[in-house]
Amino acid sequence: MSILVIAEHNNQQLNPATLSALAAAVELGGDIDLMVAGSGCQAVIDQASQITCITKVIAADHSACEHFLAENIAPLIADNASGYTHILAAATTTAKNIMPRVAASLDVQAISDISAVISENTFKRPIYAGNLIATVQSNDAVKVITVRATAFDAVEATGGSATVKALESVNDMGI
Repeated sequence: MSILVIAEHNNQQLNPATLSALAAAVELGGDIDLMVAGSGCQAVIDQASQITCITKVIAADHSACEHFLAENIAPLIADNASGYTHILAAATTTAKNIMPRVAASLDVQAISDISAVISENTFKRPIYAGNLIATVQSNDAVKVITVRATAFDAVEATGGSATVKALESVNDMGI
């Protein structure tokens, strides 16, 4: 199993919610790669490479990624989804805009706001304004998931030594 987690950041520092999304990925098991897309975000790439559970940092440092717009980021993720069984991001407003577009591009369902990992294809998520917890199962080849950051303790942000792979091209919709 191979997992891609999408880093959220401000081009200077990693958002702590990303560390919680990584914790959900650790519960899934397997190799975990982290995609950092931004502009002038070398500090974030360096920070990401130090996270203990990361195998590889996929870096897209390009002006088209500066504001993390869904129109540019979603195709970038979908274009690099080959070989991954799970694509995760913290359930922030930004990721909730991007991840359904990624799922649509891959012709799979989006699983939003998970609060627990039961198995590689079964998750718990709140429904009805959080009053009920649903157990959902997906048999899609790729699971596109947003993770409720408050439900997972953050992974260690230092002590790792992931390799960095720079992406040659990114999608620029001119927005």
